Parts: sequence; structure tokens; C-alpha cells
Amino acid sequence: MTLKERIQDDMKAALRAGERERLATVRLILAAIKQREVDERISLDDAQVMVVLDKMVKQRRESIALFQAGGRADLVAKENAELAVLQGYLPAPLDEAAIEALIGEAIAQSGAQSVRDMGKVMAIVKTRAAGRADLGAIGARIKARLS
Repeated sequence: MTLKERIQDDMKAALRAGERERLATVRLILAAIKQREVDERISLDDAQVMVVLDKMVKQRRESIALFQAGGRADLVAKENAELAVLQGYLPAPLDEAAIEALIGEAIAQSGAQSVRDMGKVMAIVKTRAAGRADLGAIGARIKARLS
């Protein structure tokens, strides 16, 4: 079963169970997937669905930070609920040791010597850590190691 099929099955289950919040979030996910498929005229595979989910998780985290700064506890709770549903479809996040090992492997594999080679390292890391770690934080770590 593909990830997209699993999400569609979860939508049906949430509908039957009467879980309105979960149903709304799953429908948002399916709408984002469908939008990308229509825009690019392709059918998304699991890796591409993960990219869509990762983007949605990033958007929710940014929204949570902004709503907390604005004192909107109601919207923070809503975004946290959506974030929990989204994270249920992502693989387990990488721990600190795994991230450091991945960065080390990518630097060795690309032969990076300075910050100018950061793009090569990020390309390798991005494919291996997509959906499992914050690529912005990883980028900062790579920059620190190459400086």
C-alpha cells in the first residue's frame, strides 16, 4: 500500500468514526497532494508525497511560532493537532547521532572542503533525511563544519 492510499484509507476511517478534526487535516493533505499532481501533471510516488507532507509540517511549525507570539492559544492548539496528524505519516525522526553521522558521510562522499561546496553536501543529505529532520537546522550544522 502506498502512502497516498494509506492517507485515503485514513480519510475514510476518520469519516466513519466521526473524527472531524482528523478528517479535516487528512483532507488538507489529500488536497495538497492532488494540487501538486495537477500542477505537475504527474502521479506522486511515496517520496514525493513525503516532500508534500514535510512542507506542510514546516508550515505548521512556522504558524505555531507566529500564533504563540501573537497570543492566539486557540490557533496554536489547532495547528498542534494538525501537526500531530501530519507527523503520523512521516518516518521516525533522526536522532542527533544519526544526523551527525549523515553529515559526516555526505561531506566525505562529496569531497567538500569549504562552504562553497555546501550545495553538494546538502543535495546528498536532503535525499537521505527528507521528512526525518529539519533541513534548515542541518544546513546550519553543515555550514559550521565546513567553515
